[in-house]
Amino acid sequence: MKLFYADHFVLPLPEGHRFPMEKYARLRATLASSGRFGPGDFHVPAAASDDELLRAHDADYLRRVVAGALDAAAQRRIGFPWSAAMVERSRRSAGATLAACRAALVEGCAANLAGGTHHAHRDFGSGFCVFNDAAVAALAMRAEGRVQQVAIIDCDVHQGDGTAAILANEPDLFTFSIHGARNFPFRKARSDLDIELPDGTPDEAYLEALAGGLDIVFVRVAPDLVIYLAGADPYRDDRLGRLALSIEGLARRDRMVLDQCRVRAIPVAIAMAGGYARDIGDTVAIHAATILAAADLCDGAACSATVRNRA
Repeated sequence: MKLFYADHFVLPLPEGHRFPMEKYARLRATLASSGRFGPGDFHVPAAASDDELLRAHDADYLRRVVAGALDAAAQRRIGFPWSAAMVERSRRSAGATLAACRAALVEGCAANLAGGTHHAHRDFGSGFCVFNDAAVAALAMRAEGRVQQVAIIDCDVHQGDGTAAILANEPDLFTFSIHGARNFPFRKARSDLDIELPDGTPDEAYLEALAGGLDIVFVRVAPDLVIYLAGADPYRDDRLGRLALSIEGLARRDRMVLDQCRVRAIPVAIAMAGGYARDIGDTVAIHAATILAAADLCDGAACSATVRNRA
């Protein structure tokens, strides 16, 4: 199972910034020491090119990001100060999801150890998201002739508003978001399927809603690829979450999504999305459990069988 990382492309942040940038390096270190992965499983992705980004993003927005011409309001909306390192990091994060999709279509499963930047819209960034990696990747896989249909299953606690808006007129690219009703973004977009949950939703109610949502997804679309945003922020001790899932509940969520893909022989590319636990170690543990579950459900033999079965 190929794991793509870009944590050494560091986005410099002021001291005290609430975005947990260190979680990415800690996640890679945790996986590297797990005994499940070897050095050859970790890969540095190419940066997403202008052509790849422009399928999802407005040319003027891309120009302003690259040139450092975002005004103060645009930078506040993103939540990061502009820097050349921010641009490179954002390109690499999108590139990692592109690479994970390409690898998953060959081997059955792969992951970006970051990504899930679902609040980036066509012509603006938002909520710690500069480029929308899931939209970029879905559009690229179709443009490259690798797929006809993609389902984006977004289990971050926040709605994937940017993804929904960018792909609103793409009937073959299905967007499903299950999220907190009263959480950011406060002006929601319209996904192909949205499930909104009340504050404090616990494990069983969440998993029941997710199971019903997945049933709808796979009735309405027969995807050649699933992009799974496995946010850690539905966790009950997440600073930005408002839901009440346990770590075990999140592990059951991952197994539910991944098993639904496995039994249908659908390749799956995973991105980490959000996670802001009061103890960053909890966020890292949740993300690591997602990757380890994927590795268990989709080992080398199973991945090869997935590809053969679809062929």
